[in-house]
Amino acid sequence: MTATLVKETSPPTPPGPVADRTRRLRRRGRIVALLFVFPALLLLGALVVYPVLFSIGRSFFDASGTTFVGGDNYTEMFRDPATLKAVRNTAIWVVVAPALLTGLGLILAVLVEKVRWATAFKLLLFMPMAVSFLAAGIIFRLAYDEDPDKGVLNAAVVSVHDAFEGASSYPTARARDGQGLTKEKDGSYRTATSVSPGDAVALGLVGVLPDDLPGGTEPAYPAAGKKAAPDELRGVVYLDFTPGGGGEQGKVDRRESGLPEMKVEAVRGGESVATATTASDGSFRFEGLEPGSYEVRLPASNFAPPYEGVSWLGPALVTPAIIGAYLWIWTGFAMVLIGAGLSTLPRDALEAARMDGANEWQIFRRITVPLLAPVLTVVFVTLVINVMKVFDLVYIIAPGPVQEDATVLATQMWLVSFGGGNNQGLGSALGVLLLLLVVPAMVFNVRRFRRSQR
Repeated sequence: MTATLVKETSPPTPPGPVADRTRRLRRRGRIVALLFVFPALLLLGALVVYPVLFSIGRSFFDASGTTFVGGDNYTEMFRDPATLKAVRNTAIWVVVAPALLTGLGLILAVLVEKVRWATAFKLLLFMPMAVSFLAAGIIFRLAYDEDPDKGVLNAAVVSVHDAFEGASSYPTARARDGQGLTKEKDGSYRTATSVSPGDAVALGLVGVLPDDLPGGTEPAYPAAGKKAAPDELRGVVYLDFTPGGGGEQGKVDRRESGLPEMKVEAVRGGESVATATTASDGSFRFEGLEPGSYEVRLPASNFAPPYEGVSWLGPALVTPAIIGAYLWIWTGFAMVLIGAGLSTLPRDALEAARMDGANEWQIFRRITVPLLAPVLTVVFVTLVINVMKVFDLVYIIAPGPVQEDATVLATQMWLVSFGGGNNQGLGSALGVLLLLLVVPAMVFNVRRFRRSQR
């Protein structure tokens, strides 16, 4: 009985060998995991950690990198007008671009659900993401070109403008000195001497290439030989140039062409009393004029320079123009992410709202948007991080003369360090500033991602 009791109350054998083996396996697993992770950690340290630490240290030295200047670079950064302009432009980018992209992505994602070929439409909008920023910058640099013969946007603007406003027929035309026409301050021409009803005048102009004359132009010589009736003032506007040479200046020769579609006015006492438009042979006439002295005037609208369109890459519009190129690239990205979130919404809530009598706008505003708030926030913050680092589009699209007007922190950092400034101390300070601006948005995104994983 005693032996049995001792056997039952004796302690179990300590599992020392088993515990040691378990610890060895765990240690070996950590070592193996570390070996697999080590190349990635090495690259991360070489490409991220070391450059960040080096830039922070370099920002406390002067341009040569030999003299410690403390916080002088950070002070200079906020005294430099170019840097302040870069900060302002970066703020415009952060406020405008992510908000527009998120809004466009939301609208397109909702509308695409109602399109029959939704997948093809998404693919079409997402395709610009496959284009590099360099290629996109070159494309939009050409599209924004101020010359309507090169820039597609200005070609469209000029076409619309000319359709409603019209264009001058002879922007390069001018009168010869001493040939009977005097140029006014507003660009118009008038006869140097007075004329009266019953007179005929010949108004010669030069500066127009024969190939630029409108189709159907006829010689001016027959019209110049016609006499005027007693109550009319007649004349001809012609190109005072004979192809192949010869002819006499100030006189209508047989081979000289009329200038059709030219506006002509009869002026008396400084006011226009009659208007006419020249025919295909350049002839015009004013009928029913009262007796007296008149002047014949060619209004300035005949010689106005052609409308050249909008200066998209000028100082005033260069930043909005570059933001437009950025929208073209990233709208598909925002649409696809928001569309993925939209596909996870509970359909029963939407159907219940429709059965309760809510219209589509009410469903969108009160149900769809609140349920998509987490996705919209992630998209917005991701785009904020992205636009803070935008460099390629600004550097490529903005021409040299307006580079400073379009500069952002990333381009200013490069210009100060390597693009002619050769001050890597100030450039490093700009890089540190950019890092400090990006980090809060990154931390916010990471925390939100972790919460969603829980």
